[in-house]
Amino acid sequence: MSEPTGKYSITMPRDIAEAAKARSGPSGLSAYVAAAVARQIERDNLNELITVAEAEHGPITDEEVQALRDQLHEARGHQAQGGASAA
Repeated sequence: MSEPTGKYSITMPRDIAEAAKARSGPSGLSAYVAAAVARQIERDNLNELITVAEAEHGPITDEEVQALRDQLHEARGHQAQGGASAA
């Protein structure tokens, strides 16, 4: 069962609305906008968590960020290889 919905009126620049309509596909503009807002809320929540963590533990360095990116890249490579061999 899907979540209850509500109808809302929003205002946005015409060029953004037209681009969203063009990209929304069969699910429609409402679903496209809802997904975009959901992603923004996730980003906002993550930024709040980062702010709290940095207040408690200090800011993360560029080197630490790069090391984590490298780990993520390596893990994705292992996933891709595992998926290819499982097929």
